[in-house]
Amino acid sequence: MSLSSSREARAKRVVKPKPGGNSEVRLRAGSNAHYRDAAYYSDTYATRTEDVAFYTEYAVARGGSVLEFGAGNGRIAMPIAEHDVSVTCVDLSTELVHDFREKLRTSHWHLADRIKVVAGDMRKVRLSKTFDTVLCTFNTALHLYTRQDVEAFLATVKRHMKPKAKFVVDLSMPQAVDLARPKDKMMFVPRFRYPGVGVVRYGERFDYDPVSQIQYVSMYFEPAEKSTSPWVTPLTHRQFFPQEWEALLHYNGFRVEEVFGDFDRSPLSKESETMIWIATKR
Repeated sequence: MSLSSSREARAKRVVKPKPGGNSEVRLRAGSNAHYRDAAYYSDTYATRTEDVAFYTEYAVARGGSVLEFGAGNGRIAMPIAEHDVSVTCVDLSTELVHDFREKLRTSHWHLADRIKVVAGDMRKVRLSKTFDTVLCTFNTALHLYTRQDVEAFLATVKRHMKPKAKFVVDLSMPQAVDLARPKDKMMFVPRFRYPGVGVVRYGERFDYDPVSQIQYVSMYFEPAEKSTSPWVTPLTHRQFFPQEWEALLHYNGFRVEEVFGDFDRSPLSKESETMIWIATKR
């Protein structure tokens, strides 16, 4: 990414929604801003490999076609396609979709005939085929903020499942320590190098609304080079508790087959930070 394009991506991320409440503007900003800089997104999650291994192994073992919601710019889909599996990818971020398509045109051209990339809302998208496996990866479901959002999405999932298809979704487990953090306290981590910017100081501020069960995160970036101004990127995540998510699946026509507490397939427990649900249509 060039310096000019990096600056343009940062400018898109600087969103200042009004504090308080669960306004559509605030939620929309928290759903989009984090995904506008493809270079930063790729760099940040390059070392996240456990879910890649899990989903690749699962898709290859099942065989057939795969639909991935929240595919981003291909971190999971491309390793699956490397095993000669056809993958259709859906993501809301036009920036990540564009970057994904560029990868398929250039560095990963050999996968272009196995991957279809669609820009769309996972609650509304309508494709012309059904699939053997439907995935919702990397906490994408945490951008479903209301019961109506969840129901619309799960209806979309069912519409695209073959009769014996599997639906696999991972979500982070709500952590009491995170939900209880004072909203006026900034949590800092060691400095790191931001693509196209240089070294930045990074901090996060959390604001959890127990009524809506939405965690508002403000991600603060302060470049060491003072000629570049600091910026804040919002991120919003709905918090789903295990029994709540099981009920949502049940009452929307799914039967849970397996639940894991990590990508190593260990059982879901009070120590788990992730939950992985595998379900079929009832």
